Amino acid sequence: MLKMQNQVGIRNKRKYIKDIAKLWLGKETVSKQAKTLNSIELRKVLDYVATRKHAMRNRALVLIGMYSGMRVGEIASLRYCDVIDAQGNVLNEIRLKAENTKSKEARTVFVSDKLQKELQQYAKFYKPKDVNVKFFYSQKGDAYNNDGGFSANTLTQFFHYLYKRVGIIGASSHSSRRTFATEISAKGVGIKVLQKLLGHKNIQTTSVYIFASDDQMRKAVNLA
Repeated sequence: MLKMQNQVGIRNKRKYIKDIAKLWLGKETVSKQAKTLNSIELRKVLDYVATRKHAMRNRALVLIGMYSGMRVGEIASLRYCDVIDAQGNVLNEIRLKAENTKSKEARTVFVSDKLQKELQQYAKFYKPKDVNVKFFYSQKGDAYNNDGGFSANTLTQFFHYLYKRVGIIGASSHSSRRTFATEISAKGVGIKVLQKLLGHKNIQTTSVYIFASDDQMRKAVNLA
């Protein structure tokens, strides 16, 4: 009897949460935000991939999201020629086609000096004969026999298992995008600029991506 009462209580609580979400957000459910990684956690991830197979590729996969804010589907869609020029150098701008973005609008991803250096290291290792192949080869292929690369789904799974193995709870393929947004915002970049960098149509969507830590809020109040 007590067990049945508890189950009813849980269902009522879930219904209450859904009703509140629908009232205030216009949604049926409250989606859980992916964890934002701090510098220690990022270092832990990079240290782990350095000891595993496909270390160069995996490091580039982690950092292209952290340093550009690209969606996992956008990263999966990249071809070698989208990132590397005819001379073998990393471009400072990546053009995303409309069909490869969530908004279905073409946009430009600006590549920082830091990210250019990281991707250049990967490009020195990965030199496919056909520049139209995917920039990130998948587990089934290798650096010289590309098999079509990752899909958005398989790359999402890659990040899921990577963070799980490292032991970072709550992290997912979306964590790199949220971390990028939070880091950029913390450095004083306006939300309008951040909206453009993330490729959001609605600025309210951008605000959800920004995580404010206790340390950031403590520093903020000391500015007053």
